[in-house]
Amino acid sequence: MKPMNNTAIKAPEPPPKVVKQAIHWMLRLRNHGDSPTLVQQCETWRAAHHDHEMAWQRVQTLSQELNANLRTVPGASVAFEVLENSSQRLGRRQALKMLSGIVMLGSAAWLGKDLALLDPWTSDFATATGERRSFPLPDGSRLELNTHSAANLAFTTQQRLIELKHGEIMLTCGTDTHAGVTRPLLVRSQHGLFEGIEGRFVVRQDPDCTRISVSQGRVALHLPTGPRLIEAGQALRVSGTTITPLLQQNMDAGAWTEGLIVTRNMHLGDFLKELGRYRNGFLSCADEVADLHLSGVFRLDDPEKLLKILPQTLPIKVHYRTRWWVRLERAVV
Repeated sequence: MKPMNNTAIKAPEPPPKVVKQAIHWMLRLRNHGDSPTLVQQCETWRAAHHDHEMAWQRVQTLSQELNANLRTVPGASVAFEVLENSSQRLGRRQALKMLSGIVMLGSAAWLGKDLALLDPWTSDFATATGERRSFPLPDGSRLELNTHSAANLAFTTQQRLIELKHGEIMLTCGTDTHAGVTRPLLVRSQHGLFEGIEGRFVVRQDPDCTRISVSQGRVALHLPTGPRLIEAGQALRVSGTTITPLLQQNMDAGAWTEGLIVTRNMHLGDFLKELGRYRNGFLSCADEVADLHLSGVFRLDDPEKLLKILPQTLPIKVHYRTRWWVRLERAVV
């Protein structure tokens, strides 16, 4: 796995395969922790190699952090009380099912962000919520990751492949020849395969589609019927067999690399969804203000400060139910 910082010195990370084994042991013990044989088998596995023990400690730390963070989610304290009070009567397995049902109903998206804590162990490149990183690649290309993103790298003698697991990346690339063979630079998302041709482009993977925006050069979208070229200045939305040109965009697709959100007549509801990608917790607005329009240049370095300045330009107020639960409502004149 590649280091997250090219200049910092850090202890070696346990291999992803070992981390997955540690997670497997943790889940088995959580469901069958009363089995002395299972406990002994886990201890034997931990003692077999220092990577095993390192992975085990990391997974335990992650579990503790998730448990602590879940208690900040509205309604989660009730869920934990149910778990603690019910575990003796129902058994831990049934109580855990009750916990997951209660918490997931209101916080699936929030929890999904914290599960990305595993990405630094299981991905070649990853960023946390609110973090943006830039990496030089072995061929001289540059890979930039937006908030809460993860990607894997697979360079061979025949091709250069980047697998976008989730989130958003920007690539600046050129031609590359290895042993006399020109290797294409490919980006694979859940919805398509893209080939960069001496240029700069952004690929963003949303749950239901992948968005591609080209600022320099060209990108080829590989289809069963043949490649479709995307020229500089063009953007597409790709979902299954549906390809939709994005003729008018309400946000600059690559501004995040400069730490900015640049909007053009953007609905407040859409703006908050975008801003929510850069902060932990739940961010929403009342229906009566969701369609308010917003244009401008906003810095991403401090999302909380950004929220505080919105009432200066819009008739809204920011209501903090907790630090993690924020809702924008119409200001009362």
